[in-house]
Amino acid sequence: MLAVDARAARAAWTVFLVAALLWMAYLARQTLFVLVLAIFLAYLLYPAVNVLQRHAPRLPRPIAVALVFLAMLIVIAAAGISIGARISEQATTLSEKLPTLLKDPAVGDRLPLPSWMEPLRAKIVQTLREQFGGGSDQTMSLFRRIGIQTLRFAGNLVYLIVIPILAFLLVKDGPRLRAGVMSLVPSERRSLWEAILDDLNMLLGRYVRALLLLSLAAFCAYALAFSLLGVPYALVIAAIAGPLEFIPVLGPLVAAVIALLVAAFSGYPHLLWIVLFVIVYRVLQDYVLSPYLMSEGVEVHPLLVILGIIAGEQIGGVPGMFLAIPILAAAKLFVVRIRVAPDPARTAVRPIMPPTDPS
Repeated sequence: MLAVDARAARAAWTVFLVAALLWMAYLARQTLFVLVLAIFLAYLLYPAVNVLQRHAPRLPRPIAVALVFLAMLIVIAAAGISIGARISEQATTLSEKLPTLLKDPAVGDRLPLPSWMEPLRAKIVQTLREQFGGGSDQTMSLFRRIGIQTLRFAGNLVYLIVIPILAFLLVKDGPRLRAGVMSLVPSERRSLWEAILDDLNMLLGRYVRALLLLSLAAFCAYALAFSLLGVPYALVIAAIAGPLEFIPVLGPLVAAVIALLVAAFSGYPHLLWIVLFVIVYRVLQDYVLSPYLMSEGVEVHPLLVILGIIAGEQIGGVPGMFLAIPILAAAKLFVVRIRVAPDPARTAVRPIMPPTDPS
Protein backbone atom coordinates (compact mmCIF):
# COMPACT_ATOMS: atom_id res chain seq x y z
CA MET A 1 0.00 0.00 0.00
CA LEU A 2 1.07 3.55 -0.64
CA ALA A 3 2.24 5.38 2.48
CA VAL A 4 0.72 8.76 3.23
CA ASP A 5 3.02 11.40 4.65
CA ALA A 6 1.30 13.02 7.63
CA ARG A 7 3.10 16.35 7.21
CA ALA A 8 2.16 16.56 3.53
CA ALA A 9 -1.45 15.70 4.37
CA ARG A 10 -1.60 18.44 7.02
CA ALA A 11 -0.08 20.96 4.60
CA ALA A 12 -2.55 20.02 1.86
CA TRP A 13 -5.45 20.26 4.31
CA THR A 14 -4.28 23.71 5.47
CA VAL A 15 -4.02 24.94 1.88
CA PHE A 16 -7.50 23.62 1.17
CA LEU A 17 -8.97 25.36 4.23
CA VAL A 18 -7.31 28.68 3.37
CA ALA A 19 -8.55 28.47 -0.23
CA ALA A 20 -12.06 27.62 0.98
CA LEU A 21 -12.07 30.56 3.40
CA LEU A 22 -10.87 32.94 0.69
CA TRP A 23 -13.56 31.70 -1.68
CA MET A 24 -16.25 32.12 1.00
CA ALA A 25 -14.96 35.63 1.70
CA TYR A 26 -15.19 36.45 -2.01
CA LEU A 27 -18.78 35.21 -2.17
CA ALA A 28 -19.68 37.31 0.88
CA ARG A 29 -17.65 40.32 -0.24
CA GLN A 30 -20.60 42.72 -0.15
CA THR A 31 -21.41 41.82 3.45
CA LEU A 32 -17.74 42.00 4.39
CA PHE A 33 -17.49 45.44 2.79
CA VAL A 34 -20.39 46.63 4.93
CA LEU A 35 -18.54 45.32 7.99
CA VAL A 36 -15.35 47.09 6.88
CA LEU A 37 -17.24 50.38 6.50
CA ALA A 38 -18.64 49.90 10.00
CA ILE A 39 -15.13 49.28 11.33
CA PHE A 40 -13.87 52.42 9.61
CA LEU A 41 -16.73 54.46 11.08
CA ALA A 42 -15.98 53.00 14.50
CA TYR A 43 -12.34 54.09 14.20
CA LEU A 44 -13.48 57.62 13.33
CA LEU A 45 -15.67 57.90 16.42
CA TYR A 46 -13.62 55.89 18.91
CA PRO A 47 -11.27 58.80 19.85
CA ALA A 48 -14.25 61.08 20.55
CA VAL A 49 -15.74 58.46 22.87
CA ASN A 50 -12.44 58.15 24.76
CA VAL A 51 -12.16 61.94 25.13
CA LEU A 52 -15.73 62.16 26.42
CA GLN A 53 -15.15 59.41 28.96
CA ARG A 54 -11.90 61.01 30.15
CA HIS A 55 -13.79 64.23 30.91
CA ALA A 56 -16.81 62.36 32.32
CA PRO A 57 -15.43 59.14 33.86
CA ARG A 58 -18.73 58.28 35.55
CA LEU A 59 -20.62 58.35 32.28
CA PRO A 60 -21.51 54.79 31.17
CA ARG A 61 -19.84 53.77 27.93
CA PRO A 62 -23.09 53.03 26.01
CA ILE A 63 -24.36 56.53 26.81
CA ALA A 64 -21.03 58.08 25.78
CA VAL A 65 -21.14 56.22 22.47
CA ALA A 66 -24.76 57.26 21.90
CA LEU A 67 -23.91 60.93 22.56
CA VAL A 68 -21.02 60.82 20.08
CA PHE A 69 -23.22 59.22 17.42
CA LEU A 70 -25.92 61.84 18.03
CA ALA A 71 -23.35 64.61 17.61
CA MET A 72 -22.19 63.01 14.34
CA LEU A 73 -25.76 62.95 13.00
CA ILE A 74 -26.26 66.61 13.92
CA VAL A 75 -23.04 67.62 12.14
CA ILE A 76 -23.99 65.64 9.01
CA ALA A 77 -27.50 67.12 8.98
CA ALA A 78 -26.15 70.66 9.40
CA ALA A 79 -23.65 70.18 6.58
CA GLY A 80 -26.34 68.74 4.33
CA ILE A 81 -28.67 71.68 4.98
CA SER A 82 -26.00 74.35 4.50
CA ILE A 83 -24.04 72.92 1.55
CA GLY A 84 -26.01 69.98 0.18
CA ALA A 85 -28.77 72.12 -1.33
CA ARG A 86 -26.28 74.29 -3.26
CA ILE A 87 -24.40 71.23 -4.53
CA SER A 88 -27.66 69.63 -5.66
CA GLU A 89 -28.72 72.84 -7.43
CA GLN A 90 -25.41 73.12 -9.30
CA ALA A 91 -25.46 69.42 -10.22
CA THR A 92 -28.99 69.71 -11.60
CA THR A 93 -28.05 72.77 -13.65
CA LEU A 94 -24.97 71.05 -15.03
CA SER A 95 -26.89 67.92 -16.04
CA GLU A 96 -29.49 70.06 -17.85
CA LYS A 97 -26.95 72.22 -19.69
CA LEU A 98 -24.41 69.52 -20.52
CA PRO A 99 -26.09 68.30 -23.77
CA THR A 100 -26.36 71.91 -25.00
CA LEU A 101 -22.73 72.63 -24.11
CA LEU A 102 -21.57 69.56 -26.02
CA LYS A 103 -23.42 70.71 -29.15
CA ASP A 104 -21.31 73.87 -29.26
CA PRO A 105 -19.06 73.58 -32.37
CA ALA A 106 -16.16 75.17 -30.48
CA VAL A 107 -16.26 72.68 -27.59
CA GLY A 108 -13.58 70.55 -29.24
CA ASP A 109 -11.15 73.46 -29.33
CA ARG A 110 -11.68 74.18 -25.62
CA LEU A 111 -11.00 70.59 -24.56
CA PRO A 112 -7.53 70.43 -22.91
CA LEU A 113 -5.50 67.55 -24.34
CA PRO A 114 -1.79 66.76 -24.38
CA SER A 115 -0.01 66.98 -27.71
CA TRP A 116 0.18 63.21 -28.17
CA MET A 117 -3.64 62.99 -27.96
CA GLU A 118 -4.33 65.75 -30.50
CA PRO A 119 -5.08 63.25 -33.32
CA LEU A 120 -7.83 61.79 -31.11
CA ARG A 121 -9.51 65.12 -30.31
CA ALA A 122 -12.34 64.75 -32.84
CA LYS A 123 -13.01 61.15 -31.81
CA ILE A 124 -13.12 62.04 -28.10
CA VAL A 125 -15.54 64.93 -28.69
CA GLN A 126 -17.76 62.75 -30.86
CA THR A 127 -17.84 60.02 -28.19
CA LEU A 128 -18.79 62.54 -25.50
CA ARG A 129 -21.54 63.93 -27.70
CA GLU A 130 -22.93 60.47 -28.37
CA GLN A 131 -22.96 59.58 -24.69
CA PHE A 132 -24.29 62.82 -23.21
CA GLY A 133 -25.90 64.63 -26.13
CA GLY A 134 -29.66 64.67 -26.43
CA GLY A 135 -31.84 62.37 -28.45
CA SER A 136 -29.65 59.44 -29.39
CA ASP A 137 -30.32 55.85 -28.51
CA GLN A 138 -26.93 55.54 -26.86
CA THR A 139 -27.76 58.46 -24.58
CA MET A 140 -31.00 56.84 -23.53
CA SER A 141 -29.11 53.61 -22.94
CA LEU A 142 -26.60 55.47 -20.77
CA PHE A 143 -29.34 57.16 -18.74
CA ARG A 144 -31.13 53.85 -18.43
CA ARG A 145 -28.00 52.23 -17.00
CA ILE A 146 -27.60 55.14 -14.59
CA GLY A 147 -31.22 54.73 -13.52
CA ILE A 148 -30.78 51.02 -12.91
CA GLN A 149 -27.69 51.68 -10.81
CA THR A 150 -29.60 54.33 -8.86
CA LEU A 151 -32.47 51.95 -8.14
CA ARG A 152 -30.00 49.27 -7.12
CA PHE A 153 -28.36 51.70 -4.70
CA ALA A 154 -31.76 52.72 -3.34
CA GLY A 155 -32.45 49.06 -2.63
CA ASN A 156 -29.31 48.96 -0.50
CA LEU A 157 -30.18 52.03 1.56
CA VAL A 158 -30.71 49.65 4.47
CA TYR A 159 -26.92 49.62 4.75
CA LEU A 160 -27.07 53.28 5.80
CA ILE A 161 -28.89 52.02 8.88
CA VAL A 162 -26.93 48.79 9.38
CA ILE A 163 -23.47 50.39 9.18
CA PRO A 164 -24.01 52.89 12.05
CA ILE A 165 -25.58 50.15 14.17
CA LEU A 166 -22.59 47.86 13.62
CA ALA A 167 -20.21 50.74 14.32
CA PHE A 168 -22.08 51.53 17.54
CA LEU A 169 -21.72 47.94 18.73
CA LEU A 170 -18.04 47.83 17.77
CA VAL A 171 -17.23 51.00 19.71
CA LYS A 172 -19.32 49.98 22.71
CA ASP A 173 -18.05 46.39 22.96
CA GLY A 174 -14.63 46.72 21.31
CA PRO A 175 -12.52 45.82 24.39
CA ARG A 176 -14.76 42.87 25.22
CA LEU A 177 -14.66 41.57 21.64
CA ARG A 178 -10.87 41.77 21.64
CA ALA A 179 -10.66 39.88 24.94
CA GLY A 180 -12.94 37.19 23.53
CA VAL A 181 -10.78 36.76 20.43
CA MET A 182 -7.56 36.61 22.47
CA SER A 183 -9.04 33.94 24.73
CA LEU A 184 -9.07 31.60 21.69
CA VAL A 185 -5.31 32.02 21.15
CA PRO A 186 -2.90 29.63 22.93
CA SER A 187 -1.18 31.31 25.86
CA GLU A 188 2.33 30.80 24.46
CA ARG A 189 1.41 32.76 21.29
CA ARG A 190 -0.83 35.34 22.91
CA SER A 191 1.81 38.07 23.24
CA LEU A 192 2.57 37.84 19.50
CA TRP A 193 -1.07 38.18 18.47
CA GLU A 194 -1.66 40.96 20.96
CA ALA A 195 1.23 42.85 19.35
CA ILE A 196 -0.25 42.20 15.88
CA LEU A 197 -3.64 43.50 17.00
CA ASP A 198 -1.98 46.59 18.50
CA ASP A 199 -0.19 47.24 15.20
CA LEU A 200 -3.37 46.81 13.16
CA ASN A 201 -5.33 48.99 15.58
CA MET A 202 -2.84 51.85 15.22
CA LEU A 203 -2.59 51.35 11.46
CA LEU A 204 -6.33 51.42 10.79
CA GLY A 205 -6.92 54.26 13.22
CA ARG A 206 -4.34 56.46 11.53
CA TYR A 207 -5.38 55.47 8.03
CA VAL A 208 -9.11 56.07 8.46
CA ARG A 209 -8.73 59.38 10.26
CA ALA A 210 -6.11 60.52 7.73
CA LEU A 211 -8.39 59.66 4.80
CA LEU A 212 -11.25 61.64 6.31
CA LEU A 213 -9.04 64.69 6.91
CA LEU A 214 -7.53 64.46 3.42
CA SER A 215 -10.99 64.19 1.87
CA LEU A 216 -12.25 67.22 3.81
CA ALA A 217 -9.10 69.14 2.89
CA ALA A 218 -9.60 68.35 -0.81
CA PHE A 219 -13.26 69.42 -0.70
CA CYS A 220 -12.46 72.72 1.04
CA ALA A 221 -9.45 73.47 -1.19
CA TYR A 222 -11.30 72.77 -4.45
CA ALA A 223 -14.41 74.67 -3.35
CA LEU A 224 -12.49 77.72 -2.12
CA ALA A 225 -9.98 77.91 -4.98
CA PHE A 226 -12.48 77.29 -7.78
CA SER A 227 -14.95 79.76 -6.28
CA LEU A 228 -12.26 82.44 -6.13
CA LEU A 229 -11.16 81.63 -9.69
CA GLY A 230 -14.73 81.80 -10.95
CA VAL A 231 -14.82 78.20 -12.18
CA PRO A 232 -18.40 77.13 -12.98
CA TYR A 233 -19.98 74.45 -10.76
CA ALA A 234 -17.18 74.76 -8.19
CA LEU A 235 -19.11 72.98 -5.42
CA VAL A 236 -20.01 70.06 -7.69
CA ILE A 237 -16.36 69.58 -8.63
CA ALA A 238 -15.34 69.83 -4.97
CA ALA A 239 -18.01 67.32 -3.96
CA ILE A 240 -16.54 64.89 -6.51
CA ALA A 241 -12.89 65.55 -5.61
CA GLY A 242 -13.38 65.03 -1.87
CA PRO A 243 -14.63 61.40 -1.90
CA LEU A 244 -12.18 60.50 -4.69
CA GLU A 245 -9.35 61.07 -2.17
CA PHE A 246 -10.37 57.72 -0.68
CA ILE A 247 -8.96 56.03 -3.81
CA PRO A 248 -5.20 56.67 -3.81
CA VAL A 249 -3.39 57.74 -6.99
CA LEU A 250 -6.27 57.21 -9.41
CA GLY A 251 -8.88 59.16 -7.43
CA PRO A 252 -7.07 62.54 -7.47
CA LEU A 253 -6.22 62.04 -11.15
CA VAL A 254 -9.87 61.45 -12.03
CA ALA A 255 -10.87 64.51 -9.99
CA ALA A 256 -8.40 66.70 -11.91
CA VAL A 257 -9.65 65.40 -15.28
CA ILE A 258 -13.29 66.00 -14.30
CA ALA A 259 -12.48 69.55 -13.18
CA LEU A 260 -10.79 70.34 -16.50
CA LEU A 261 -13.59 68.79 -18.55
CA VAL A 262 -16.38 70.58 -16.70
CA ALA A 263 -14.54 73.91 -16.94
CA ALA A 264 -13.78 73.41 -20.64
CA PHE A 265 -17.34 72.42 -21.56
CA SER A 266 -18.68 75.43 -19.60
CA GLY A 267 -16.51 77.84 -21.56
CA TYR A 268 -14.16 78.76 -18.73
CA PRO A 269 -11.20 80.53 -20.42
CA HIS A 270 -8.46 80.14 -17.79
CA LEU A 271 -7.81 76.39 -17.79
CA LEU A 272 -4.13 76.98 -17.04
CA TRP A 273 -5.08 78.29 -13.59
CA ILE A 274 -6.87 75.01 -12.88
CA VAL A 275 -3.82 73.02 -13.96
CA LEU A 276 -1.55 75.14 -11.75
CA PHE A 277 -3.89 74.76 -8.78
CA VAL A 278 -4.04 70.98 -9.19
CA ILE A 279 -0.24 70.71 -9.39
CA VAL A 280 0.35 72.92 -6.33
CA TYR A 281 -2.34 71.20 -4.30
CA ARG A 282 -1.11 67.71 -5.18
CA VAL A 283 2.42 68.65 -4.08
CA LEU A 284 1.05 69.98 -0.78
CA GLN A 285 -1.27 67.01 -0.30
CA ASP A 286 1.12 64.23 -1.30
CA TYR A 287 4.34 65.55 0.25
CA VAL A 288 3.14 67.49 3.29
CA LEU A 289 -0.35 66.59 4.50
CA SER A 290 -0.45 62.91 3.56
CA PRO A 291 2.95 61.91 5.04
CA TYR A 292 2.18 63.86 8.22
CA LEU A 293 -1.24 62.27 8.68
CA MET A 294 -0.47 58.76 7.47
CA SER A 295 2.81 58.35 9.40
CA GLU A 296 5.45 55.78 8.46
CA GLY A 297 3.41 52.74 9.44
CA VAL A 298 1.02 53.11 6.48
CA GLU A 299 3.65 53.67 3.80
CA VAL A 300 3.49 51.27 0.87
CA HIS A 301 5.69 51.47 -2.20
CA PRO A 302 3.98 53.34 -5.08
CA LEU A 303 4.40 50.34 -7.39
CA LEU A 304 2.50 48.15 -4.94
CA VAL A 305 -0.12 50.88 -4.55
CA ILE A 306 -0.82 50.98 -8.30
CA LEU A 307 -0.83 47.19 -8.68
CA GLY A 308 -3.00 46.83 -5.60
CA ILE A 309 -5.55 49.35 -6.87
CA ILE A 310 -5.74 47.65 -10.28
CA ALA A 311 -6.09 44.20 -8.70
CA GLY A 312 -8.64 45.53 -6.20
CA GLU A 313 -10.75 46.97 -9.00
CA GLN A 314 -10.71 43.65 -10.86
CA ILE A 315 -11.65 41.71 -7.73
CA GLY A 316 -14.15 44.00 -6.05
CA GLY A 317 -14.71 47.09 -8.19
CA VAL A 318 -14.62 50.45 -6.39
CA PRO A 319 -14.73 48.84 -2.92
CA GLY A 320 -11.70 46.76 -3.90
CA MET A 321 -9.81 49.91 -4.92
CA PHE A 322 -10.79 51.54 -1.63
CA LEU A 323 -9.56 48.60 0.46
CA ALA A 324 -6.39 47.86 -1.50
CA ILE A 325 -4.07 50.14 0.50
CA PRO A 326 -5.13 49.14 4.05
CA ILE A 327 -4.98 45.46 3.06
CA LEU A 328 -1.46 45.84 1.66
CA ALA A 329 -0.32 47.82 4.70
CA ALA A 330 -1.86 45.27 7.07
CA ALA A 331 -0.19 42.41 5.18
CA LYS A 332 3.14 44.23 5.42
CA LEU A 333 2.80 44.62 9.19
CA PHE A 334 1.73 41.01 9.58
CA VAL A 335 4.71 39.66 7.61
CA VAL A 336 7.17 41.89 9.48
CA ARG A 337 5.70 40.88 12.84
CA ILE A 338 5.90 37.17 12.03
CA ARG A 339 9.49 37.52 10.80
CA VAL A 340 10.70 39.31 13.94
CA ALA A 341 8.64 37.21 16.32
CA PRO A 342 10.80 36.02 19.26
CA ASP A 343 10.68 32.70 20.94
CA PRO A 344 7.25 32.13 22.55
CA ALA A 345 8.90 31.36 25.87
CA ARG A 346 10.35 34.88 26.08
CA THR A 347 8.68 37.96 27.40
CA ALA A 348 5.92 40.00 25.79
CA VAL A 349 6.38 41.40 22.30
CA ARG A 350 6.50 45.13 21.71
CA PRO A 351 4.40 46.61 18.90
CA ILE A 352 6.12 47.54 15.66
CA MET A 353 4.10 50.71 15.32
CA PRO A 354 5.20 53.80 17.26
CA PRO A 355 3.67 53.92 20.75
CA THR A 356 1.84 57.22 20.26
CA ASP A 357 -1.80 56.56 19.30
CA PRO A 358 -3.62 59.62 17.93
CA SER A 359 -6.82 58.44 19.59
